[in-house]
Amino acid sequence: MCGICGFTGTSTDEALRRMAGAIVHRGPDEEGFYADDSASLGMRRLSIVDPATGQQPVSNEDGSIRVVMNGEIYNAPELRAGLERRGHRFRSDHSDTEVVGHLYEEHGDAFPGLLNGMFAIALWDRTRRRLLLVRDRLGVKPLFYRLAGGRLFFASEIKALLAHPDCPKELDHGAVWHYFSFKNIPAPRTAFRGILSLRGGELLAFEEGKTTLRTWWAPSFLEKPIRGGEARERLNALLADATRVRMRSDVPFGAYLSGGVDSSAVVALMVRAGGGKVRTFSLCYEGGFKGKDSDRMYAQAVSRALGTEHEEYVMSPQELRTDAGDVLAAFDQPFSGTISTFFLTKLITRRVKVALSGDGADELFGSYLSHRTAGPLSRFASLREKALAGKLGKDEALALAPCDVAFLDRLFLLSRGDEASWRCQLHLFSDEEKDRLLSGEFRAAAGGERTLDLVREAFREVRARDPLNRVLEMEYRTQFPDQVLSFVDSLSMAHSVEVRSPFLDYRVVEFSAALPSALKIKDGVVKAVLKDAVRDLLPEGVADRPKEGFVLPVFTWLDGPLKDWPEEVLAPDRLARHRFLDSAEVRRLTEGFRGGDSALAGRVWNLMMFQLWWERYFG
Repeated sequence: MCGICGFTGTSTDEALRRMAGAIVHRGPDEEGFYADDSASLGMRRLSIVDPATGQQPVSNEDGSIRVVMNGEIYNAPELRAGLERRGHRFRSDHSDTEVVGHLYEEHGDAFPGLLNGMFAIALWDRTRRRLLLVRDRLGVKPLFYRLAGGRLFFASEIKALLAHPDCPKELDHGAVWHYFSFKNIPAPRTAFRGILSLRGGELLAFEEGKTTLRTWWAPSFLEKPIRGGEARERLNALLADATRVRMRSDVPFGAYLSGGVDSSAVVALMVRAGGGKVRTFSLCYEGGFKGKDSDRMYAQAVSRALGTEHEEYVMSPQELRTDAGDVLAAFDQPFSGTISTFFLTKLITRRVKVALSGDGADELFGSYLSHRTAGPLSRFASLREKALAGKLGKDEALALAPCDVAFLDRLFLLSRGDEASWRCQLHLFSDEEKDRLLSGEFRAAAGGERTLDLVREAFREVRARDPLNRVLEMEYRTQFPDQVLSFVDSLSMAHSVEVRSPFLDYRVVEFSAALPSALKIKDGVVKAVLKDAVRDLLPEGVADRPKEGFVLPVFTWLDGPLKDWPEEVLAPDRLARHRFLDSAEVRRLTEGFRGGDSALAGRVWNLMMFQLWWERYFG
């Protein structure tokens, strides 16, 4: 695991070192640099695989190819053995990064398809004066870039790009417009004009001042018929192997354990794989919380049943207030999604460098409100009259499960079933609400952006036919990498911890994507096939417990011990520094929340995080 950075053109040692210094938290163990008259590569290393001889940048035998990589290649031992049989010579003992250059020699730009792992790679071909940027299939490891003045700049984090004098810090108002709906900035854009995110499964080639961008991998969400029993067996086997390869490490590792089915299944598979007692870690809250106390109880029960060495991190409300700025600095962008990982990883980094997690299961097998809504809403038009009259038969009621009839009727009336329209109804702020929230100055600078148009375009690219799989595919391309994978990496690497999730193995993704939706949500039960596949691994009750989610009780705290914080952050004098938000509309929202409208909590938090981010980067 590392942080990487670099640029084409004349080398400037000071600029390269400043870029690497901005991401020292991603690799506190070592630094490494390479420069010639056409390109410069830098890295910060977190030593996990081959600590003694795995320094970067690495090269091929004659030094004509140089590579820096952030991430892990889980099948590196097998790839290396094959390369050695073909005559390639390696300098390191067992560095996974070193296989990349040799694979490029053998397979050219097709080499990423041979890798099983999470990675962001920069490869410099000195002979061709060609720089390749490659991001792993899903986009687990981040990679940002900027094209300017006939040059290419790249880095693992935006802050490293901003550290270069030729990468000015300018706000992209159009990109930020969408933050107020999504809770994050949608890729490939970022909050900074001219800085882009390479998407998962993309390869960018820069040669002779010209750029070529292509997608080298994407899963198919077209359903393939399979029986439930076979699906359970295959999924169990895939997860077991995905867990096994993620336990390859030369340093101690552990696991996040929330007590939910996803993280508990990963821990159970780790225990079954052997290799010693597993260390597990859970997040708890000072004073306890209704709903969150059951997480703690289940996590402790799973730990006892599986025999793990378990520790808890107890977080206070004040800690959120103190660390919010550092959380935003980890992203470099406004973000108001899940941030729990940041706080639990404070404990984990004192114990291990690597932690396995259950991230990705909800997004692959169907768990969120949008997933639970897709199928029932597609059937609602034909059942609406009977549903409103309370005359649904048992099978008809199951066809709408687990959704409430009143909720479905509201979405139906607002969207008439149009998938982009109803999906936008689940966002924090609609385009019309943002027209009132954001000032005329901001809207003019945003240039007429509409989030509904962005969602429509995302659905136009979807190839799945089933309503649930269509939503899963659309969110796989958008919310999944832009929000979920973003917080997994950014918030753990802020504390120099590498997170590995078996659910993000591309083999698991390909298999789950093609599963019939009836196996994902069955009779209103979310993630049904996953729960059936891992049920026998877990203590009784864990597979079927209601989902709590690995989220902080932020909204409860904002109406309790932190109740003065929203008005402090969103005070008129602070909003006046940028004049982007309409102060009267902000006041209406904060007063409504304070008056007992808990549905406004997410919107208030979204505005707070934007304000805190803007002050840190532009204030």
